[in-house]
Amino acid sequence: MKQQVSTALLCLSLATVMAGRVVAQFGPGPTRMPSKLRSVPAETTAAKVKDPNWKAPRTAWGHPDLTGIWTSDDMRGIPTTRPAAQKERESLTPDEFARRAGGDEASRDRAVNQETVLRNEFGVRTFGYTSFLVDPPDGQMPALTAAGLARQRESFGVGTFGNRPFNGFEDFSLYDRCITRGFPGSMLPAIYGDSYQIVQGQGWVGIRYEMIHEARVIPLDNRPHPGSRIRSLMGDAKGHWDGDTLVVETTNFDRRMLYRNASENLKIIERFRRVAPDMVEWSVTLDGHHCAQ
Repeated sequence: MKQQVSTALLCLSLATVMAGRVVAQFGPGPTRMPSKLRSVPAETTAAKVKDPNWKAPRTAWGHPDLTGIWTSDDMRGIPTTRPAAQKERESLTPDEFARRAGGDEASRDRAVNQETVLRNEFGVRTFGYTSFLVDPPDGQMPALTAAGLARQRESFGVGTFGNRPFNGFEDFSLYDRCITRGFPGSMLPAIYGDSYQIVQGQGWVGIRYEMIHEARVIPLDNRPHPGSRIRSLMGDAKGHWDGDTLVVETTNFDRRMLYRNASENLKIIERFRRVAPDMVEWSVTLDGHHCAQ
């Protein structure tokens, strides 16, 4: 079964540098009156939503321009899986949104004006999506297959959040060792370090991540993926333009960093589309014919 996650990235030049985390939608804690920027769901303010004829700026060679430094901090209030009470709704009701926006505002105020060490960074807008997962329609993560569960048991407990002994470097996860967050994890909001720099050239796109400073260089020249024996921690990415949307297909993942213990045939498809001067829409699909979900 296909899994799809959607999010958006807001330009750092227009957002206070604060990082988010994926949290329960109606978690405990005080709320504050939302700022003007938080008064409406951020996705409804995109130029492409207000005017379907809006066109993204172009590079000198004619491709949509995605270049810039972007952040997913404004997505911090969205849970990965959808609360059961919201069933198959992709958007919050006005009352639900007001509670999320008020909670986001309170969290930002606490981080900026009360905490002594700013590690939790928060955005300045609030999105009205009920979950990152949009397919399956109920927003729930599909259960692991028997094979996926077996791989999960093999890896369970590794790293500083696990319960295995630490007798050598190999007992720490690759994330513990600041080697990689893996993919698509590197694109999803975390507690800090949620910035991404996109650069473009004729025939390629590059993405550099703030956390761990990883980088992907994505060729756009229709070259094939390498054979199955060639694998890397972030996979092998190839891209092409579909109208104004950059489509990136990534395969050939190293066994150690397969998302949710998927099979080695995992294929991930991303779509990048600029929908406003200050917003890039990003979605990712995990090919259900290739992963063990």
